[in-house]
Amino acid sequence: MICKRVNNILEVIVMEIRKVYLDHSATTPVAKEVVDAMLPYFTEKMGNPNSLHSWGRDARGAVDEARSSVASLIGAEPSEIVFTGCGSEADNLAIKGALWAKKDGKKHIITSAVEHHAIVDSFKWLGKNGYDVTILPVDSDCVVTPDSLKAALRDDTALVSVMYANNEVGTINPIAELGAICRERGILFHTDAVQAAGHVPIDVTKLPVDMLTMAAHKMYGPKGIGALYIRRGLKLVPLIHGGGQEYGIRSGTENTPYIIGFGAAARLAQKLHEAGEESRVSLIRDKLLDGIIARVPDSFVTGHRTQRLPYHGSVCVKWIEGEGMLLRLDYAGIGASSGSACTSGSLEPSHVLLAMGLDHATAHGSLRLTLGKDTSEEDIDYVLKEFPPIVETLRKMSPYKGK
Repeated sequence: MICKRVNNILEVIVMEIRKVYLDHSATTPVAKEVVDAMLPYFTEKMGNPNSLHSWGRDARGAVDEARSSVASLIGAEPSEIVFTGCGSEADNLAIKGALWAKKDGKKHIITSAVEHHAIVDSFKWLGKNGYDVTILPVDSDCVVTPDSLKAALRDDTALVSVMYANNEVGTINPIAELGAICRERGILFHTDAVQAAGHVPIDVTKLPVDMLTMAAHKMYGPKGIGALYIRRGLKLVPLIHGGGQEYGIRSGTENTPYIIGFGAAARLAQKLHEAGEESRVSLIRDKLLDGIIARVPDSFVTGHRTQRLPYHGSVCVKWIEGEGMLLRLDYAGIGASSGSACTSGSLEPSHVLLAMGLDHATAHGSLRLTLGKDTSEEDIDYVLKEFPPIVETLRKMSPYKGK
């Protein structure tokens, strides 16, 4: 009897300490091999890459190697990669830098209704400072259609920016088609590929893009380092002036350890791709989505069901709010996020979900569950066991009609 009680207690303890992290779209854990690559450049290899002594030369060589690794990830040349402080800075540099460098007087710019706020807010600012902004709609799957872009183009269109894949619902846009439309008209095309780079194959030698944004912390690298691919020959006006680092496009002493980490993360991404990680994670993602829909009435997948990032799952659960789901999931040891902005103190749900045609009440019930390289099938089983009772409890408390 005593042994049975001890076993029961141990089972409860194991259940309580289980942790399942499903918020990889927000950030990924830094991989051990990435940390190992970075560590020496905080201490004994601490040289400034611009110094002429041996410490500086060692740092310069390591930065050059990392740049080559990041470039190789997307099929670019090393000289086409500029390191920045984050993905948001890279977005700002691409949009503003390219527009300010243009001397043809064109002031019409286009983006989509579902972009990351780094793009949304940049376009809002530009709209207040002399530019004419067009916002493209998306369909119910969060896809920007080529026809909508064609209809929006004008003779004075200078630049188009459409994200590669949406951060909230995972939909992958037809970037090749959108880029080809712009290239045919001589219009600059930028894509924010922060969510996609390192997780789906990208080859800028075949993809008609002029600029492409990446961030290390979305692919098991450190936070605080981003990169911008700039097609060879394209001129940008820098946002930051100073010592002329990064080919004069982004001044400031290079963040050597984090650049090294980005390079290591890019190499890891290629290894994972070669090992078939996209197929593995997409299978258990589908198990998660199918399991939720089967077990939770009045729930549905958001975003395109197949044309989506392999690690990305997103659903809406009717009659309850995302904040309640997140808190109770967290109590169960499950990390997730919601498209609902209520967690930031706003009463408005996600602009992405509203643009897709969801009503406010339904959009408030959004849940984003994004998997990673260490997510197991057992993790998915645990979530599918814990989540339905959470929904049932919250619905009993919900003031929404239609429960």
